[in-house]
Amino acid sequence: MAKDILSQEKVSQESISEATTTEKRVSQKKEYIVAPASDIPPGTHCVVKVGRREIGIFNIDGTLYALPNLCTHQLGPLCRGKVSGTIICTRETNWKLQWGYEGEIVTCPWHGMEYHIPTGTCLAFPEIRLRSYEVWVEDEQVKVRL
Repeated sequence: MAKDILSQEKVSQESISEATTTEKRVSQKKEYIVAPASDIPPGTHCVVKVGRREIGIFNIDGTLYALPNLCTHQLGPLCRGKVSGTIICTRETNWKLQWGYEGEIVTCPWHGMEYHIPTGTCLAFPEIRLRSYEVWVEDEQVKVRL
């Protein structure tokens, strides 16, 4: 019985340590002003440099998304690619080709890899997902947190 209590105490200490580490990581992130909100109206995107990183800022119907400007295929400049939709063919479409996700797909200009902007998911390899960054508008300025 004493062994059980000790092992529970150890797990609790590990959980506390883990939570503290996560909290520290969140507090170490910094906010950056990247552009005036008027520079990125709905239906547009831009690439901004934040420190040594390039971030793509996308405005889809008034909602902002921020993705790294790196394609997972060969590190191409993903966010400099074209934003459009893509062809879908699923059970829901009765296996017929249809156009979908208009304005939500960015295509890497190097080799054509497509990514769903709101989720960061690669369409060809759904197990690959890009990191996304927190992005918002405050005082008419677009800000990101890295």
